[in-house]
Amino acid sequence: MLPSKGGGQLSDVPVGRVIDTSDVLLPKGYKIEVVVRNLTFPTAITFDEAGNLYAIEAGYSYGEVFLEPKLLKILPDGTTTMIYTGQKNGPWNGVTYNDGYFYIAEGGQLEGGKILKVSKEGTVQVLVDGLPSLGDHHTNGPVVKDGHVYFGQGTATNSAVVGNDNASFGWLYRYEDFHDIPCKDITVNRINSKTKNVLTEDPDDEAVTGPYSPYNQRVEQNQVIQGAIPCTGAVMRVPTSGGNIELVAWGLRNPYGMAIAPDGKIYVTQNSYDVRGSRPVWGTGDLLFRLEQGAWYGWPDYNGKMPVTELEVPGEKVPEKILVNDPGTPPEPVAKLGVHSSSNGLSFSTSADFGFDGQAFIAQFGDMAPGVGKVLSPVGYRVVRADVGSGIVEDFATNKAKKNGPASWLEAGGLERPVSVQFSPDGTALYIVDFGILSTSKKGSNPVLKTGVIWKVTKQ
Repeated sequence: MLPSKGGGQLSDVPVGRVIDTSDVLLPKGYKIEVVVRNLTFPTAITFDEAGNLYAIEAGYSYGEVFLEPKLLKILPDGTTTMIYTGQKNGPWNGVTYNDGYFYIAEGGQLEGGKILKVSKEGTVQVLVDGLPSLGDHHTNGPVVKDGHVYFGQGTATNSAVVGNDNASFGWLYRYEDFHDIPCKDITVNRINSKTKNVLTEDPDDEAVTGPYSPYNQRVEQNQVIQGAIPCTGAVMRVPTSGGNIELVAWGLRNPYGMAIAPDGKIYVTQNSYDVRGSRPVWGTGDLLFRLEQGAWYGWPDYNGKMPVTELEVPGEKVPEKILVNDPGTPPEPVAKLGVHSSSNGLSFSTSADFGFDGQAFIAQFGDMAPGVGKVLSPVGYRVVRADVGSGIVEDFATNKAKKNGPASWLEAGGLERPVSVQFSPDGTALYIVDFGILSTSKKGSNPVLKTGVIWKVTKQ
């Protein structure tokens, strides 16, 4: 069997970052420059009403690296000033500015997710806390619309079953009872997965775990799992002044990037299933959805409109259907993206001067193989654009090489791991937030500090 050859599977991990704008390939007529470098785990940017640029550093990376997250103002000379420093409860996955305040999605790996409202003076109001973010995926977004902060909440697990893969992430040892929470009552089939019990020292001890349940807790046929708000795998919203959380849509595995299109509709990217854990799901590309109020998007039994029961893992059994009754009919994806591409942050072009007016630009962080499953060559590590009318996806910014991969894998100076994109307020520049070097192996992830970069693309 051929080995995995993911872009993060480096034989030698660089201790620093080489930057060379000539190593980035763009469409004819565009140019790229570096705005700021030497950031640690940058994940998103935003602009205030005067056009000033701000960025967040996540404060957490897979690989169990916990730091203080930061909100930074980026000065014209590429230096930074501190606006606000958060607690070690990252990752901060997104930021947006609206009417004098920054709204930050705090991932909540240690204490649960939060939505923070931060002033320019650095005072903070916690709009939401205690979000179910202690697992694989975190609190994402946000965007502000109609007086509400919309945010995504990822799932605790790959496909609704807590397993030994979650121990390798680290969180199962911290929170033995954590699991996915449906947004509404569901009825499940009697599907229980047997694994070695990693929470005991007895090498012969086994754990038997059902969906939407704590580790080593079974389910019975037609068992009802009670829904709750907040839940996992959903988009929710809260008033900008604070208040009750409302469900917008659910059945989304990891709704990461969110953006408002020129027509006022909200679009969201979904990181789809991995080939790992007690219920591996094979061959599912990431998806771009138009957000529909009240919709159920299919997780954990569909990827888009495709039932996972029709997706056979080579050498493994086909995943069984978890839900007895579907809560709804999954909407059609707007666009289908690469398998394991980790298609994350997005932004819409609104300028005919820049080009591709109305198209969604999407940052692809790149595969996390071998932990997510095997890939035969690197996937992602680029910025693509999607026509939301036709669903056609094309490359926009890639590395200039005979093979695809991050700059560290190519031993070059271009893009590493684009995690989000954002157009300037006037639409004439596209900013690319590059997380930095993150290598991967069977032992887990290994991020390199101070290798994050913010790039700027403009028309020549």
